[in-house]
Amino acid sequence: MDNPYVLVLYYSRYGSVAELAKHIARGVEQVDGIEARVRTVPPVSTTIEAVDKPVPDEGATFVTLEDLKHCSGLALGSPTRFGNMAASMKYFLDGTAPLWLSGDLIGKPASVFTSTSSMHGGQESTLLSMMLPLMHQGMLVMGLPYSEPALNTTTAGGTPYGATHVSGPSGDNPHTDDELALAKAQGMRLATTAKRLCA
Repeated sequence: MDNPYVLVLYYSRYGSVAELAKHIARGVEQVDGIEARVRTVPPVSTTIEAVDKPVPDEGATFVTLEDLKHCSGLALGSPTRFGNMAASMKYFLDGTAPLWLSGDLIGKPASVFTSTSSMHGGQESTLLSMMLPLMHQGMLVMGLPYSEPALNTTTAGGTPYGATHVSGPSGDNPHTDDELALAKAQGMRLATTAKRLCA
């Protein structure tokens, strides 16, 4: 039997959310007996006719419903789009009705993460928007407790709702030590909870 895994599922246009996903996965991998499975969702095509390749030749591996169905925990990440998750992530989640009907995600822990261009660009509302479908799936939504020191010291991203990054107007701000520490802590907390629930 395969080891239990936490699915780190994200959409990233310019790489900021992908970097958070990488550090969340590192946190997951710190917990013995739990693996991190990192996946992304395809962009929503604006091409009118179906001419775009559904799976590109290179890049991050696309998620399947089976990845989601068999996970022991889920970290869900998206950049902010007008205070909400990106259309690509919403499109994927809208297609998870079979898992809702079967109840396959009920009782599994989940958390969320995001990146915005400005400090007040909708980080918290985006995180909350991503929590809603997880609650409808019956998942146990987790945040970050204030026992994480970086929540009290960060001057960039990082919220009790989940790890975040402030990428700047040009999207090129480096991730701060606090942002990365919170992402790793989120992965560790999620994996620890998943491991306990699997026992």
